[in-house]
Amino acid sequence: MRIWAATFVFTSSLLISGIVDHPSVFANNTKTPSQSQLNKIPQIEVSKAEFGVAKIDSQGKFLFTPTTKVVLEEGSRYGWRIQLQNVQGEVTWREVIRLPKPPETWATDNGENFKLSPDGTEAISHRTQLAKNGVIENFWTIAPGDPPGKHTIHVYVDNRLVGNFEFEILPSVKQEVGRGQKNR
Repeated sequence: MRIWAATFVFTSSLLISGIVDHPSVFANNTKTPSQSQLNKIPQIEVSKAEFGVAKIDSQGKFLFTPTTKVVLEEGSRYGWRIQLQNVQGEVTWREVIRLPKPPETWATDNGENFKLSPDGTEAISHRTQLAKNGVIENFWTIAPGDPPGKHTIHVYVDNRLVGNFEFEILPSVKQEVGRGQKNR
């Protein structure tokens, strides 16, 4: 599994409104803010959040298709993008991705700010990125040995859950046909 950071910003069709709070997750070594600290943090409002697949067309244009089903094909990219209201400039976010079982390998563009759970099924990434028009996003690239099945991604800004994505990685048609022939 490889992480692929995109710097493209587009509009979306799936909406999540309001403010969502959620406590931190496994061993993030970040102190949970006190209630008085939370009262000082500006409220984070999400105007749009979506999950899907990304492709680059023949002219080099970034295309995003919202979906919760991703075909397990090496090189395919999937991920999320979230539009935050009244946010400009740099935003630091934390992503927690959970797989049904460990992949053969984990890799990122930049191994810093990346931590694995003891069982290898969950990874936490921290990144600071420019939120163009309030949009933050992140994409992963399917690599050999990535597992099919149900996956989840949780995205946090200031220890507040701003995106919760459940999706499924499905075997490709070629993989299904190959399995059927082996079973005969």
